[in-house]
Order: sequence, then structure tokens, then C-alpha cells
Amino acid sequence: MASFWTGYALPTVIAVAEVLAIVVPLLLAVAYLTFAERKVIAAAQLRKGPNVVGPFGLLQPIADGLKLFLKETVVPSGANHLVFLLAPMLSFSLSLVAWAVIPFDAGVVIANINVGILYLFAISSLGVYGIIMAGWASNSRYAFLGALRSAAQMVSYEVAIGFVLVAVLLCAGSLNLTDIVEAQRHVWFVLPMLPMAVIFFISGLAETNRLPFDLVEGETEIVAGYFVEYSAMAFALFYMGEYANMILISAMTAVLFLGGWLPPFGIEPFTGAAAHIWHGLWFALKIAFSLFCFLWIRATFPRFRYDQLMRLGWKVFLPFSLGWLVLTAAVLMATGLVPRS
Repeated sequence: MASFWTGYALPTVIAVAEVLAIVVPLLLAVAYLTFAERKVIAAAQLRKGPNVVGPFGLLQPIADGLKLFLKETVVPSGANHLVFLLAPMLSFSLSLVAWAVIPFDAGVVIANINVGILYLFAISSLGVYGIIMAGWASNSRYAFLGALRSAAQMVSYEVAIGFVLVAVLLCAGSLNLTDIVEAQRHVWFVLPMLPMAVIFFISGLAETNRLPFDLVEGETEIVAGYFVEYSAMAFALFYMGEYANMILISAMTAVLFLGGWLPPFGIEPFTGAAAHIWHGLWFALKIAFSLFCFLWIRATFPRFRYDQLMRLGWKVFLPFSLGWLVLTAAVLMATGLVPRS
């Protein structure tokens, strides 16, 4: 019995606890990111935002979630019921499983695999399947058009993101995300690779279908896009998946370009457990800064036209990121700074 507990049961309990330690705070962060977004946009437009439900409106996300949970899920009569219900579950699940390789501190990660970047790239690429499934299964021309738009948009900007990731791993000399953070101990990659950081962040906006790239939700043309037929919790899963992906892109920005958990100027006033809290605080602040930029951009810029979106991805970001990748490799070779793993 003891061998069963130590060999199978205990590792399973630990793995479940690790997953819950990430998923539960992430779900709370998703809920209150919607609150923060409404507050930030309200401030930009000189409004108050949510201020009725609970003190300072802090219970508004709970009320919104409860409302969606209690509503009836309506499935169109002509829809493929199985695929229709699987699509939002797939989209939301993929936004969670990517966190398995995100390091919060040295050694504080669920799966410290040596190909963390490839894992994230693969998961982000799979996200388009949930959208295509939703558009096709809805049996609606508007939903299918929105799904095709999203697929073309995500594929276009994933190419540029791929070149950005290759440039980062050239500088770090590793595909492991913890090693990439440690490679920034002296200088964050955002300084020597600022253009690539900007391309990555803007491509992240397109990947998450956020303004000014929310062409799949163009209300004037396709009436809310691929999830136009969804309601109640099925719609909520798409909604939560979008915000979870925003947090994921912000975490990736922090890890790849902002030094991850590393404080600026090497400020390390604590040791032991307090150091983990200190590092976690800096990591959270970097994620919060990136998320604020997401919200700030939404409050500032109008929506692109679809031809402008495609032109930016294929005619600007793709050649520029490829050129910067070649330049990075040439500089590293010329200066003898190529990392040796």
C-alpha cells in the first residue's frame, strides 16, 4: 500500500495540485481582466465603468459569469451538435495547457522541457482548429466567413512570430524557456531586439483577435464572427479563451523579451522563499504592463480593413522579421557571441 501511495498516488496528487495552482489564479485573472478592461476603456472615454455590483463594482465579473452560467445554451437546429459543443471547449482548453511550460521562477514550472518554445508555437497553431470547427458546425454563412477570416489572420501572423522566436533562441542558445530567461540576466532582449519585440506584441494582438485586428468580429460585416450562433456558457468559453490567450501572450512577452521573473538592474534584496515572492511579483508586474498595452491599444486605435491586416502581416512583418533574423545571426557570428549550449 505504501509503495502504491509513493509510486502512483502521491505524484498524481502533486501534479493535480500544480495544475490547480496555475488554473485557479488564471481563471480569476481572466474574470478580473474583463473588469480591468472596462475600467481602462471607461477612463479613456471619461466614463466610470462598472461601479454598481459590489464595492467599486468588483463583483461585476462574478455577476456576468453567473448570468452566462444560468442561461440556456441554444444549439441551432441545422448545426452539427457534437462539433458545435466541442469547439469552445477546445479553444478554452488550449489557452490553459500552454501554461504548462511557462516558468514563474527558476525551477517553478510544471514541465521544464527543453523544447518549450516549440511547445508554445504548436499550441498556438492548434488554436485555429477550434475557430474553424465553430464556424463550420454553426451551419451559418456569417459564422463560416468569420472562421475563414480568423484562420487566414492567425496563419499570416504565426509566420512572423516564428521568425521572432527563432531570433530569440539564437540569442539564448536554447529552446528551454528557463534558459531564455537566464540568458537575459545582464540585459533584457527587449533592448537589442526592440523591433522584434514590437512585431511579436502586435502579432500577438492579431493572434488573439484583439483590436485593431478583430476583423473576425466585424459587427458591420459579419455580425460577431465565428461565435455568432453561440450563447450562454459555450459563448463564455470563447470569451474566456480570448482573455486567457491575452494573458498568455503577455507572459510570453515577459519571458522572451522582458527578463521573465528577473528584476531590473539585478536587484535581489531577498533570499529563500522571499526571493520567490519577489520574482513572482516582478513577473506579474511585467504581465500586467503588457495587458495594459492590450487595453490601451483597444481604447485608442480603430479597426483595420482586412486588406490592411493582410498587407501588414505578409508585406511588412514577414520580410522585416526575416531580415532581422539574418542580421542577428550575422552579428552573433561576427562578434563571436553565438551561445554554446
